[in-house]
Amino acid sequence: MAGLKEFADLKQLRETLKEQEQARALATAAREKRARLAKEEANVFRGAISDVKPIAVSDRYVAPIATVTAPRSAPAKARTGAEENAAVLRESLSDQFDVDGLLDDDPTLSYSASGVGRDVVRKLRKRHWPVQDELDLHGMTRDTARDQVGDFLRRAMRRGVRCVRVIHGKGYGSAGGEPVLRAMVHSWLVQKDDVVAFCVANKADGGHGALIVLLKPALDL
Repeated sequence: MAGLKEFADLKQLRETLKEQEQARALATAAREKRARLAKEEANVFRGAISDVKPIAVSDRYVAPIATVTAPRSAPAKARTGAEENAAVLRESLSDQFDVDGLLDDDPTLSYSASGVGRDVVRKLRKRHWPVQDELDLHGMTRDTARDQVGDFLRRAMRRGVRCVRVIHGKGYGSAGGEPVLRAMVHSWLVQKDDVVAFCVANKADGGHGALIVLLKPALDL
């Protein structure tokens, strides 16, 4: 019965997150700010990104092609109910997570995890850590992008990568011109414990169409 209760608690948590997002959605002020910034950067982005030096093919992240594999003859040890619930909460990315209150309210938009000093964000803006890998989400649906962000960050952490670029675009092809995917990427990154900080890329790295993301290995001395 304990497993059923834990599952019910998990379900209730998901419902609470969904209700919170439905109640708050994206605040009017945040939408206006994003729309204003996107408009200001519209003409700059295309010219700026053309000067970005591509990452070497050997270092570039390529999304894996889904394949069907036969089940293993010896299944892995089953997790307990508590372990399974903890894993779900740790790995899942919610589209309903309210991120507005966690972002710094400045023209360049930035985030730093709890306990991380503001000097880290300042260094990140000044490209103190070179970008070691990138993920381009152009053309992806929300569901596909969510999965790719999670997979990309897991792979980066396993390789000890410290700084990456996530290109989400500016949303000009979205319905109504609202950058929905950009807002979702902000929310997904905030939910990942491995993300130390992120900020909007400078013009040479994509401007408001991309984020520079700092991962935990950057602070491991």
